[in-house]
Amino acid sequence: MIDLNDRLVRYADLVPCMNAFIDTRSPGSDRKENFTIIGAGVGENPNQFVHIREKHGFNVSAARQPGGCVNSQHSHEHAEIFVVHSGKWRLLFGVEAGADGHLDIAPGDVVSVPIHMFRGFEKLDDGVGFLWVPLGQDDPGKVEWSPKVFELARETGLTLLKGGRLIDTLAGESVPADAELENGPDAERIAQLRTPPLTRIAECAVTFDQIAPNPLSPLAAPGVEECPVIGTGMTTDGFGPGPIEGWWDHGFVLRLLRMQTGAVVPMHVRDEEEVLFVQSGALGIDTPEGKVVMVTGDTFTTPKGMPRRFRALSSDGCAVFVLRGGDSPSMPHFVNANAS
Repeated sequence: MIDLNDRLVRYADLVPCMNAFIDTRSPGSDRKENFTIIGAGVGENPNQFVHIREKHGFNVSAARQPGGCVNSQHSHEHAEIFVVHSGKWRLLFGVEAGADGHLDIAPGDVVSVPIHMFRGFEKLDDGVGFLWVPLGQDDPGKVEWSPKVFELARETGLTLLKGGRLIDTLAGESVPADAELENGPDAERIAQLRTPPLTRIAECAVTFDQIAPNPLSPLAAPGVEECPVIGTGMTTDGFGPGPIEGWWDHGFVLRLLRMQTGAVVPMHVRDEEEVLFVQSGALGIDTPEGKVVMVTGDTFTTPKGMPRRFRALSSDGCAVFVLRGGDSPSMPHFVNANAS
């Protein structure tokens, strides 16, 4: 017996970590909230709460920030995706924030920032905004921070050890006597993490209104559109590459499911992990183990092999981002193609 509630993370129930990273107390960064929804994430605080620990082949994290709040410059060794749920944001490129340019993003936009380059982000408008952030691999690695981050951290009692553990001396923690400290990349390493041309980075982004349906999707039906967002090649279920491809491994595809009010995706089974995130509206999910109603900001992971049926419940339909494991998802197996 599977308890579906164990696989549902409601936006209202997200448990934040206010000191997940070494830049927690840097000016402008002290109000950010980090979340680990699926998998271990890239956080540096061993006490950060993890909502779902089951390995999926990828991770899902999130960030919530008020206007003017900044996430400092850092680099990832595996894929990092920004799905903008709410708010207006600016992605800042270069070892110094914005030195190599920026990209502004708004609700529904998606960006896969290239690996091995410095990026940070700032919440631009008033109020609180939320980013849903898939990460590549079961172990997405640790981030590399710009040297300035370490300078600011030392002034506020935070030390990062080699291997990614954060020590907070203001909270009474001690740096082990034999510990190796992380001090940030040297000039040679910084050169290796140079920013690609902005024209190439633009290829790794798509705005919400540019996301177009694939009429050949096996889920396509009256009132139902499945749209490609991230994909690296032709897939078994009939999708071509893009619109975001990237030149590095993602280990998953990202789609957008748009459903009009009352529209249904019949009962079907998937061979790979599938994680749903409601961008807008409400989605009902029927399974042999019970029903789930998702609303905006909620995340749900359906067990592989479990039949599921989707129904758009809200009066203005729903938009749901869908992560599927692997680079080439299989065709869905419809349990009853005429189910309603």
